[in-house]
Amino acid sequence: MSTQATGRAERRIKLTRDRVLSAAMVLADAGGIESLTMRRLGEELSVGPMALYRHVTNKDDLVDGLVDLVFGEVGLPPSNVDWKGSMRERAISLRDVLSRHRWAIGLMESRTNPGPANLRHHDAVVGSLRAAGFDMAMAAHAYSVLDGYIYGFALTKMNLPFESTDDIVELSQTMLAPFPLNAYPNLAAFITEHAMKPGYDYADEFEYGLDLILDGLERTLDIA
Repeated sequence: MSTQATGRAERRIKLTRDRVLSAAMVLADAGGIESLTMRRLGEELSVGPMALYRHVTNKDDLVDGLVDLVFGEVGLPPSNVDWKGSMRERAISLRDVLSRHRWAIGLMESRTNPGPANLRHHDAVVGSLRAAGFDMAMAAHAYSVLDGYIYGFALTKMNLPFESTDDIVELSQTMLAPFPLNAYPNLAAFITEHAMKPGYDYADEFEYGLDLILDGLERTLDIA
């Protein structure tokens, strides 16, 4: 057997589900989930596509595995702080993970065959809320409003057409140029008096909104 053939054989022997998922994660992060095909993944791993099917059943199974890896990166609600602090840390962790795996935002809650990290995460969040005194209905409300905010913010942030203050200046000039001066005075004021200030970062809005939600949930819990 030639050296090249021996190398290929060794790579095939070492192929595992974890290795397949790790390579798939790199491809998804780089080009989005739409760019991830079994053929492309096989090329990345230097194996034929059929070799992959010994480790993943199909594309859905591959995506299930990837989503579970993403959930595995999200910190579970810590038990050594109060429930608001716990939910806050978990929310920030989830936001940060979604910023690394932008393709996953629309897939995290869509899996019908969730993996252990997925299930463990959901169980821990519900458990943390129940331990704080929320009944099951209120735990469901709290979970829903928190995740609606987290995923919605992540999606909005991902699709913003600017990243820096310079981008905002250029974009605002492009947007407002076709219209008469002072046609949209409130928007112009928002841009010039707030968004164009040094150090402005839309991402900073996340924690402000998160704290509003947590404070509102706390009042509901106190009333109950």
